Amino acid sequence: MQLGKKIIEAHNEALLAGHRRKYDFIAAGIPDVKAVLKKLIDFQVGIPSWALGTGGTRFGRFSGGGEPRNLEEKMADIGLLHALNRSSGAISLHIPWDIPSDPTAIKALAAQYGLGFDAMNSNTFQDQPGQAQSYKFGSLQHVRKEVRKQAIDHNIEVIRHGVELGSKSLTIWLADGSCFPGQLNFRKAFTNTLESLQEIYAALPDDWKVFVEYKAFEPNFYSTTVGDWGQSYLFASKLGPKAYTLVDLGHHHPNANIEQIVSLLLMEGKLGGFHFNDSKYGDDDLTVGSIKPYQLFLIFNELVEGMDARKMDHTRDLGWMIDASHNVKDPLEDLLQSVEAIMISYAQALLVDRKKLSAAQEANDTVAAQEVLQDTFRTDLRALVAEARLQAGGALDPLGLYRSEKVREKLIKERGAKTVATGL
Repeated sequence: MQLGKKIIEAHNEALLAGHRRKYDFIAAGIPDVKAVLKKLIDFQVGIPSWALGTGGTRFGRFSGGGEPRNLEEKMADIGLLHALNRSSGAISLHIPWDIPSDPTAIKALAAQYGLGFDAMNSNTFQDQPGQAQSYKFGSLQHVRKEVRKQAIDHNIEVIRHGVELGSKSLTIWLADGSCFPGQLNFRKAFTNTLESLQEIYAALPDDWKVFVEYKAFEPNFYSTTVGDWGQSYLFASKLGPKAYTLVDLGHHHPNANIEQIVSLLLMEGKLGGFHFNDSKYGDDDLTVGSIKPYQLFLIFNELVEGMDARKMDHTRDLGWMIDASHNVKDPLEDLLQSVEAIMISYAQALLVDRKKLSAAQEANDTVAAQEVLQDTFRTDLRALVAEARLQAGGALDPLGLYRSEKVREKLIKERGAKTVATGL
């Protein structure tokens, strides 16, 4: 389902007076507020095709009803999100969960919703029905060449699907690793993986990128072949200029300094993409900003500073995507909350007083440096983000409108109470 323009306009009209008071107050203290609004309007966050249904754990999954039953319905849900917040203008497909049967029709449908295609995602962490070789003991790292060849061919197939849709990048996350000491020869696993990645890299179109995603642990718990940013950076450096590291917030050990990681990767020109979520313990895949909002701001602070230092375009030069699992929430509500948290942190990072912060750093004035960051973080910028949405044609209160229009109830009526999104 879609919300008509008149519904959004009526919603905004009812909230406009209160919004204006809040926005005028915050805008008065922002130099060149129009330039900041332009950046917020342009910034888009990719929504993965697997995030439109209820997630789960290895213990169970509890569907919320009204879940999209096919790719077309997933795109309709993302189109709804984008209509509400005007910041969800891209979809990231997972293959083979969401293979487009008619790429031309899917591209036309995406255009209808104002969506582009973000990075394509391959899957060699599951065995698919009818698959000749098993990935139980790895894919690109596997000791047997025929298993590696199958995984390589799958990634090349994903590239082909992406070319048909107009995507420009491939994300490779590998579950490869080991569960017990002695199970794996680390050097051979690395070499096999590198050689496999080199074959995939050779199949990339000239204007494509490949993102090598890392994860500290899970599903393997003794070693992971691409286990940290250093290993990913090593692979990306060996592959060539079209290869980059992809950072997922939840793919680190607890309390890792992710802001320092992204700063160094940007400095080396090897940060390619970012997956947003939040966590308390590990790869919890919780709503962005729900646990560690200050860390999210500090990460964005380094992202903005590092991108500006390299004169990078905030909207196009990195891939931005949510990668979360909505176990007990309405997935669309969760995504609305996540995009809002991302936009607020991005806005905060845009308003950091760089000259004052740099002066404090050069003077070794620790207190002043902390004050610069925390003063910005403690400033309520929700009205600024809402104004950017308003100017872009979105809703002042996306979540409030979603609930008042009883969208989930309508989706359940349309699709059923027992539907399960593909890939979950």
